[in-house]
Amino acid sequence: MNRLKAMNRTTRTNYLTYILVIAAYVILEVMLKGGGLKAATKGMLVPICAYIVMALSLNLTVGVMGELSLGHAGFMSVGAFTGTAATMCLVDAVPNTAVRLCIGIIVGAIAAAIVGFLIGIPVLRLRGDYLAIVTLAFGEIIKSLVGNVYMGVDQGHLKFSMFTNELNMSPEGKIIIEGAMGIRSIPKIATFTAGFVLIMISLIVIFHMVGSRSGRAIMAVRDNYIAAESIGIPAFRYKITAFTISAAMAGAAGALFGNNYSSLIASKFNIDTSILILVFVVLGGQGNMLGSIIAAAALTILPEALRSFADYRMLMYAVILIAVMLVSNNQKIKDILKNAAEKRTGKKLAEGGASDE
Repeated sequence: MNRLKAMNRTTRTNYLTYILVIAAYVILEVMLKGGGLKAATKGMLVPICAYIVMALSLNLTVGVMGELSLGHAGFMSVGAFTGTAATMCLVDAVPNTAVRLCIGIIVGAIAAAIVGFLIGIPVLRLRGDYLAIVTLAFGEIIKSLVGNVYMGVDQGHLKFSMFTNELNMSPEGKIIIEGAMGIRSIPKIATFTAGFVLIMISLIVIFHMVGSRSGRAIMAVRDNYIAAESIGIPAFRYKITAFTISAAMAGAAGALFGNNYSSLIASKFNIDTSILILVFVVLGGQGNMLGSIIAAAALTILPEALRSFADYRMLMYAVILIAVMLVSNNQKIKDILKNAAEKRTGKKLAEGGASDE
């Protein structure tokens, strides 16, 4: 009976998350059409969507799987560069921007999933602080490698080079990735609608996975690794599945992010970006997808909202983060909220019983 109630509560939370995301999209879309948003706010919509998907993907690793990853920006960089390069290569072959963006997001997700799978094979055999340190190292390695890639299109053929620009392009050829210079002259085709769709797909994938047999096995491994293996759960297989899916979602977010700017460089996806995504997850609550969405949106908007306080902007930002952390980890406040929720639930049950009589 308790398990059924818990399942019903989880289902209600999932549907609430869907409804709130759809409502937010409809409201913002109406404001966009009516001119109710400033130009700066309009420019932040796609990055907010990308960061929300990043927060959801990292929450799958940190909150559901229970492993601390500090190199998630590396997967985002792989998706950003491969997805953006794909859309630029298909400019003539696929004139429809929506289709081209969809292809770029898929390419970015697949590329990041492959990298995530290859990295996960050695990394996921570690646990705790060791895993965090190794993922941090891999994130920096990926950033460095991406910053040394040269790619171009010459007479319908792709040409690659590492570390040195030796593509030997003809005069008609076009260089797309220029090493440390990244990608320039990107046609900005990312849209807020595409970001909304990507968020919804990410939520559907995560909720279905968490509610499935695989999700229960992953959480069993998270709670007690030895006990899970002792009853026959293949812990490594489930962990690498979740890690690969998380990397794919980060790659898709990177492709959306990359196609929103006119230029893209590898140094954008450094340790600071990984820590920022981790802050979204921690403040939103580990395993709480709705909390990650709210935290990612709020903390992306907050620095811009404080820009008018130029001298004290980062100080105020840090104070707000500390205050939120203290409140969210205060047991007294949690007990007050819990008691209030229980009283409200009891009152509704009493009213329901009275109406039945």
